[in-house]
Amino acid sequence: MNERLEATARLYDEAAKELDLAARHCKVAAQHFRSSEVPRGTAHAWAARGHLLEAETRLDEQAREHSRRSSV
Repeated sequence: MNERLEATARLYDEAAKELDLAARHCKVAAQHFRSSEVPRGTAHAWAARGHLLEAETRLDEQAREHSRRSSV
């Protein structure tokens, strides 16, 4: 496989991993909030947001790469 395509595939794998982690943190946050454990719920909610930002960074990289290669 072409090196550039492999790098792109890795980028999407990394984004997917971050999104999976974000979803897991959201589920844990929900459990904590249901148990009135607000500090713990909040910690997991912020962790979820951090993973979303990491995924967004990976996807932004791909969007920038795409824009460099496209023409009008």
